[in-house]
Amino acid sequence: MDPDDPSTNGVGSDPRPDGGTIPPAIPSDDTTPTWRERKARTTGLSRLTYEYFERARYEDQTLRQESTYVERDVLGFPTWPHETVRNASIASFFVGMILFLSATMPPHIGPPANPSSTPAVILPDWYLYWSFGLLKLDPLNPELAILGGQKIMADRTYGVLANVVVVGLIAIVPFLNKGSARRPVEQPFWAAVGVLGVVFAFTISLLSVKNLVPMNVDLLFDLTFLLPIVAGIVTYAVLKTMREGYMYDLNRRYYRLRPPR
Repeated sequence: MDPDDPSTNGVGSDPRPDGGTIPPAIPSDDTTPTWRERKARTTGLSRLTYEYFERARYEDQTLRQESTYVERDVLGFPTWPHETVRNASIASFFVGMILFLSATMPPHIGPPANPSSTPAVILPDWYLYWSFGLLKLDPLNPELAILGGQKIMADRTYGVLANVVVVGLIAIVPFLNKGSARRPVEQPFWAAVGVLGVVFAFTISLLSVKNLVPMNVDLLFDLTFLLPIVAGIVTYAVLKTMREGYMYDLNRRYYRLRPPR
């Protein structure tokens, strides 16, 4: 094979410093729609997304074909314009949403607080509702007959202990899940655990303001623990059924971009 032949792009049988050969150029994929075909049938944000990723894929393929020696499997992209354009688009979108919501739904400003009277309902900041809800788990505080029906610990102590347990479980999750997967479909179990935790934080927050929720207190207490379990099971079942097809497409895509040497 002639290394000066432009059809070979300088790859094929040329030796590498480590004694191997340079990997061949990436074969064309006739089943994948071209960039122009995708651009023609997409508009708006979808069109911008396709343009960005297809351009990145095209530049990656071009660099691989023109390079005479590829040291790494993945080639990096410059900050400008790839990362800058993407980050600026995302930041502009969220800033626009914040401005839109602040203009259409301004917060209500109530009367000034009276320092001489205590409000009927005292609540922490909204992002601490879940912790405040754990302080109201007194129905779960066990009563021991051997102590004459008295509780083993005070309700406040039980609530603080519940906070310690929940925060401790969240803290040890990164040490238990040491996989390299980045997508929920790749690890359905841990994705289900995450959904269970998010739903539980929402339901326990509703329990903390149960006097403001138009629902039976007992039913709300039961749903606080049932809804997270149901959400976790449904998430695991859905991702488990999607995993086989996803891994098939992922492996096929990887084989196209990284052909065997």
